[in-house]
Amino acid sequence: MSATAPRILLIACGALAREVLTIVEQRALKNVHLTCLPAKLHNYPSKIPEGVRTKIRAARGHYDKILVLYGDCGTSGMLDAVLQEEGVERIPGPHCYAFFSGLDRFAQIMDDDPTKFFLTDFLARHFDKLIVSGFGLDRHPEMKELLFGNYRGVVYLAQTRDAELLGYAERAAQKLGLPLEIIDTGYGELESFLSTSS
Repeated sequence: MSATAPRILLIACGALAREVLTIVEQRALKNVHLTCLPAKLHNYPSKIPEGVRTKIRAARGHYDKILVLYGDCGTSGMLDAVLQEEGVERIPGPHCYAFFSGLDRFAQIMDDDPTKFFLTDFLARHFDKLIVSGFGLDRHPEMKELLFGNYRGVVYLAQTRDAELLGYAERAAQKLGLPLEIIDTGYGELESFLSTSS
């Protein structure tokens, strides 16, 4: 009689939900469940640590293992402090751009040119809602120079090679008036972390 696979809860940023579910399905990871915090919390990073803590405490006793799929994401170490208190591991890295592209590769990209604005599949798909409407550029186009004037290019870190998403990325770069560079990353270190930790 085979042992039952441990029950694992993944606590993730909502911006990663599609990618995480794809990896879980493709890798046939057993007894892995996902719960997400809203992606819009990136606009309020100080709320991320306690949001994650609430999810951890609600899950205690229901899962054998809890993993957190967040980078530091602007919490200035507060998320790591919460995870240390709760005894929970997270994927290494400052943000999803780094773990999609690989920590070393992302560091090299930034060393080569720190004036890049990054897109992922999620951000390309939701650019108008999160960036154009979210920052009010549709109502105040003069804000574009204030917010994006120091950027010199857009880098689309593509998890999937999808024509529709590529079109979204191209339009996002056009709206910002910046050249587009495409780097195919796949799921990067997100996939390897899930595969080795689950």
